[in-house]
Amino acid sequence: MATENPDFKQFDEDQNSDGYKVGQKKSVDEYKKLDAEDPALAKWKESLGLGADVLPLEFPGDKRKVVVQKIQLLVNTEPKPISFDLTNEQTIKELASKRYKIKENSIYKLRITFKVQHEIITGLRYVQYIKKAGIAVDKIDDHLGSYAPSTKSKPFYQVELPESEAPSGLLARGKYSAVSKFIDDDKTTHLTLNWGVEIVKK
Repeated sequence: MATENPDFKQFDEDQNSDGYKVGQKKSVDEYKKLDAEDPALAKWKESLGLGADVLPLEFPGDKRKVVVQKIQLLVNTEPKPISFDLTNEQTIKELASKRYKIKENSIYKLRITFKVQHEIITGLRYVQYIKKAGIAVDKIDDHLGSYAPSTKSKPFYQVELPESEAPSGLLARGKYSAVSKFIDDDKTTHLTLNWGVEIVKK
């Protein structure tokens, strides 16, 4: 969490910096039916996870396409990861008011566990805005990749973001609030999460 960038207005969450243009999306069923007799295409679809073992919906009527199940904060000064269970609505509500303590100069990273359902998700990004004392101090925008629906053989995906170093010094210590978003190439926001940490002295 660097102490830079004085204004969130600089942060355009809708901007995709790599200039990638989104093609027309198709449902899983549409992909399955495409040139069903073409062995090469069948192999390609299988590599995307569009085989016969695509998982059914976990909950009937669940229309979510990206279901973030858990976020873990891995800190090199802590023996165990700090885990956020995002399958529990109560836990999600409580996150906004909690502050997890991290020692200054610690090396930390996020591990995200999620599943995909209904259709292929392209260009999934993790975007995080960070404030201290109401002032914007940093933004993270990491590309997580593109994913086919979860299958019986691969029921979930897990990715780790690059490592960061916690700031240090008297001015850097204190409470930080974060807003995290999972956004895809269609600019669909699949989850918005409010949480925070407190940087403490070694």
